[in-house]
Amino acid sequence: MTKTTLYIVRHGKTMFNTIERVQGWCDTPLTKQGQEGIHYLGKGLKDVDFSLAYSSDSGRAIETARIILSEHAKGKEIPYFIDQRIREWCFGSLEGGYDMEMWGIIPRVLNFKTYDDMFTTDVTFEQIAHAIYDLDTAGWAEPYETLKARVWSGFEDIAHQCEKQGGGNVLVVSHGLTIGFLLNLIDAKQPVRAGLLNGSVTKVTYEDGTFSIAGINDVHYIEQGKTHTKESFL
Repeated sequence: MTKTTLYIVRHGKTMFNTIERVQGWCDTPLTKQGQEGIHYLGKGLKDVDFSLAYSSDSGRAIETARIILSEHAKGKEIPYFIDQRIREWCFGSLEGGYDMEMWGIIPRVLNFKTYDDMFTTDVTFEQIAHAIYDLDTAGWAEPYETLKARVWSGFEDIAHQCEKQGGGNVLVVSHGLTIGFLLNLIDAKQPVRAGLLNGSVTKVTYEDGTFSIAGINDVHYIEQGKTHTKESFL
């Protein structure tokens, strides 16, 4: 049995990403710049032999996955599935507000003076999830344990499904905080503030029921795609 490797992509840049608004379960489409970046990413990944492809059920993730597959050498042949468990965190009534309003109040709830102070300490995803849950006046945010079970089971089931078919590479399109949370669940030493870029690729391997981190926030596939595009005009 060959090893299973998940190529976990953070979706392309969206309207809300561009104007720095909170975007969890709410959704906006990719901008033209975001689409262009993902087309380059698709060209950079076009020769990777993917056995399966997945995305969350958010429109921005679906759009990203479809663009990547449209550029892939065998994109039409790769089975593609949607899994709501790998969607972004739900920020409840904080959705749609400005990023720095939410990330400005969370540190105060957790008794930190500033955003930077919070991330230079041992703040945890559990603390942040509890703060979001407490701040949400709509009652929509997920309790930490529910969130943890959702994210872990989603990625583990995807990896296990590929492993059952003999292993190989899987394209997975998800979201910044969710991917960072997965990395921290795999290795507690991974920082909470992962800083994952739109279109970046994070690789994790899965073997004998265990995840290992193989690479984080890799944007070289985008650069590779740009090179392929330039060469095609020569």
